[in-house]
Amino acid sequence: MLLVAVAVAAVAFAAGRFSTFGASGPALPTTDSAEAGFARDMQYHHEQAVDMAMTIHRKTADDEIRALAYDIATGQAAQRGEMFDWLVKWGLPQAGGPAMAWMAASDAGHDHGLTGTEPLTAEEEREAMGMASAAELTALAEAEGTAADCLFLSLMVRHHEAAIPMTEAVLELGSEPRTLAAAARMREAQLFEIDAMTAAQQRLGCPAP
Repeated sequence: MLLVAVAVAAVAFAAGRFSTFGASGPALPTTDSAEAGFARDMQYHHEQAVDMAMTIHRKTADDEIRALAYDIATGQAAQRGEMFDWLVKWGLPQAGGPAMAWMAASDAGHDHGLTGTEPLTAEEEREAMGMASAAELTALAEAEGTAADCLFLSLMVRHHEAAIPMTEAVLELGSEPRTLAAAARMREAQLFEIDAMTAAQQRLGCPAP
């Protein structure tokens, strides 16, 4: 497990470190841009996914679940490092503005009922982002065997499904090429992982959420 944790940290560092050598366009995103909002919110979103993946990786006896958890943990840690670096290169703070407010002008934002004028409550934010609650995280930490695998899959499918509208919103509203390319890759990867996790739920006979 120490090796997995080191791998996650190393991938995140490398993604942020080496992406600084990329070329920047003449017009950098501003602090209230879709690109900046996406980078901030998705870093926060990814943090919980990495934590949940590491939790199940430590204790699952299912080789497929372990491999999936490793891929999620290392992949999303790398993306967090990349998005952190974007904000550094753009000269923008890592935090700023209400969560998901940048999505208000997008079709995905309309679907979530976002107006951009009133910040979401903590519970509304959690639900819109598909985040696990504190109670759900505790349950995941305490569960064992197939019950733990099924709970992880349920939480992570919901988590991924909420990330898709975020990627679609920045693809609709944004214009910075590297952000758009990364968002498109995230969308495809998470759709693929949703399919893999749904198949795993069926294989394990997990109860319907």
